[in-house]
Amino acid sequence: MTRRSRLSTAALVAAASTGHALYPGWLALASRRRSAPRVTDPVAWPAVTVLVAAYRESHCIADKVRDALANGYPGSLEVLVVAEGDIETAVRAEAAGATVLTADERLGKAQALNLGFSKVTTPFVVVSDANNTLDPGALAALVRHFSDPLVGAVAGEKVEADGGGEDLYWRFESWLKQREWRMGTTIGLVGELAAVRTDAWRPIPADVAIDDLWTALDLSGRGWRIAYEPSAKAHEPPHYSLGQQWERRTRNVAGGLHVFRSRRSQLGPTSGLVAIEIWGHRLARYTVVPLAHLALLVGALRRLRTSTLAKLFVAGHVVATLALARKAAEPTPSPSSAGGPGTATVPAVDDGVRTRRQVVAMAARVANVLGQAVFLDAVALGGMARYLRGDRATRWEKVRR
Repeated sequence: MTRRSRLSTAALVAAASTGHALYPGWLALASRRRSAPRVTDPVAWPAVTVLVAAYRESHCIADKVRDALANGYPGSLEVLVVAEGDIETAVRAEAAGATVLTADERLGKAQALNLGFSKVTTPFVVVSDANNTLDPGALAALVRHFSDPLVGAVAGEKVEADGGGEDLYWRFESWLKQREWRMGTTIGLVGELAAVRTDAWRPIPADVAIDDLWTALDLSGRGWRIAYEPSAKAHEPPHYSLGQQWERRTRNVAGGLHVFRSRRSQLGPTSGLVAIEIWGHRLARYTVVPLAHLALLVGALRRLRTSTLAKLFVAGHVVATLALARKAAEPTPSPSSAGGPGTATVPAVDDGVRTRRQVVAMAARVANVLGQAVFLDAVALGGMARYLRGDRATRWEKVRR
């Protein structure tokens, strides 16, 4: 390999590791002597609205309303459900104790949130999805941060069961938000659970699909800080189907790229820390990282006969592909077959069998991690393709839940 070729490969490796190694490494060093601001209970708990945009959620909306009302918030609490073109969901939400707004047609989540915020009378709003459940005390944990008048929003914690192998991704996201908050603000709002100061809200444009990303950048661009509260957890059901993951994630990448283009003034050095977080936390992983990864793979295939590193790199992709194929072929487990403590007797095994099982389990875990890494970069490439062909839908086909 020539010197020029080595330098080119080194540059591609650096680019490919930007979002998963270089930025986290910088963040770890920059935040190592910092701690998250301490928060305390307010003297008087303010009134809060839990805002839920719901379409085809008739099977879960009543549970969602009851879960929010039973969260233990110490102040006045209202649950406001925007049932967009969905009478059945509206009826069930109202019966469970929610205030309901209806629209004649489906709006899409971003515009449903706009409608909800236009009717809110409380100083703070917690946005949450219809199909998740909240840890007890999550609402109060979010609201505590608004004692700081510079905090415009608070990011909660999304927890997803490992049905689709996404748990590792969300743990990584949580670590990034924790460290970013130590630095003063994060861009990591998630639509599953986020609190917003009502008078800081501005309506989301009609062509924007990724409501949480737009809100984070809009607030940051106007000088608001975004806090992170790891104890405020929203538990999401797992996405078992690899096809469903692909559709959802490529759609989010396409919508996210549209947001970044619309907010491109925040991508330059004048935006300071926020620009670093945009590139490191999200934009590099949507663009630079997958393109560099693809270039490295093409180069490794060309050098397959002459380079041991190339052989190892390609072999890793083969393992990742097999892990993804196995995941795609797995049937969706039903709740009744999931089992639980005490549902089965574990036979005794000798140390040799136990060790072999541990080795197999570790190998499977490594294969799944490789599979997720390859899948996420493939998703980014797929999302870029969707964006370039103008596929940035604000409304999409949704199954009834």
